[in-house]
Amino acid sequence: MTRKPARMYRKVEGQVYTRQEYMGGIPTCRITQFDTGNVRGAFPWSLTLGTEEAAQVRDVALEAARVSAVRVLEKAAPNEFHLKVRRFPHQILREHKMAMGAGADRISDGMRRAFGKAVGHAVRAPIGAELLTVYTTEAHLADAKEALRKASHKLPVPTRVIVRPTAS
Repeated sequence: MTRKPARMYRKVEGQVYTRQEYMGGIPTCRITQFDTGNVRGAFPWSLTLGTEEAAQVRDVALEAARVSAVRVLEKAAPNEFHLKVRRFPHQILREHKMAMGAGADRISDGMRRAFGKAVGHAVRAPIGAELLTVYTTEAHLADAKEALRKASHKLPVPTRVIVRPTAS
């Protein structure tokens, strides 16, 4: 059965659902690295990708944004950046799988007791939540801004790039 579109999980609705110890069969988080680039370097500038609306961002979207940003930064500024994923996807997404096709009404219970099975993880991001941060030098500010712009196309929420000097 195919995965449902991400727009179904975008709205922040209902109670927060994070207790993994009570459920079995939760898929693993798709984000492979939370810190990439030159992790030990001290960089004078930070660029942050912040949300403009409250939304849930799936872990696959966050990973796609991270990969997109790293690809741009490694070409433009090798070893001159540190990218950090700022939010961990704690929210567990559930889906009630329905039988499709001829005769499905005889074998399906419909929406009766529709708790759903765990299908993935998401970040609950309020307005102004910081999703990705790039630390870099002044010479590569434009490259980092372009990387975050391309990463924002992978996310289901409008975003804004915030540029500020890092506190030394």
